[in-house]
Amino acid sequence: MRDATFWIEKLALVKHPEGGCFRETYRSDGTIPENALSAGFDGARNFSTAIYFLLDGDDFSAFHRIKSDELWHFYAGSALIIHVIDKAGEYRRIRLGDNPDNGETLQAAVPAGCWFGACLDSPGSYALVGCTVAPGFDFRDFEMGDAEELIRLYPGHAAIIRKMTRPGPTEA
Repeated sequence: MRDATFWIEKLALVKHPEGGCFRETYRSDGTIPENALSAGFDGARNFSTAIYFLLDGDDFSAFHRIKSDELWHFYAGSALIIHVIDKAGEYRRIRLGDNPDNGETLQAAVPAGCWFGACLDSPGSYALVGCTVAPGFDFRDFEMGDAEELIRLYPGHAAIIRKMTRPGPTEA
């Protein structure tokens, strides 16, 4: 039976700063010049990038945001929940999985600038997904969420923010 360890080894996945494991699988050769991008980008970006991403057990992808749209694709394992707080402060949950009769979808988009993270719908299981980012991902565009700052901005979502953030260096 294929489990998380099988996929981590077969796909050569490594730890990701937000949680989970990943490996970049695609980075377009073409680039978008900085002057053709939305405000806030510092330098050119590839047209698109893609990764494998795996969550296992109790691990989760902590709240973070990027400057690009991110499209999630379900591949294997159990469903996961993508938690999103949009620019207007509205919260929504997306069930990513392969059972539409259970409210799951095979693909989901997270718009640029939203705070988002993901966890397994069934703790103790695993989910293998893919993420495609356009304009392409660059760590300069990546921001980890700080629980206290997010709670200050979105007090009505304090419970999910606490669940989906990790302690900072002074909070541990």
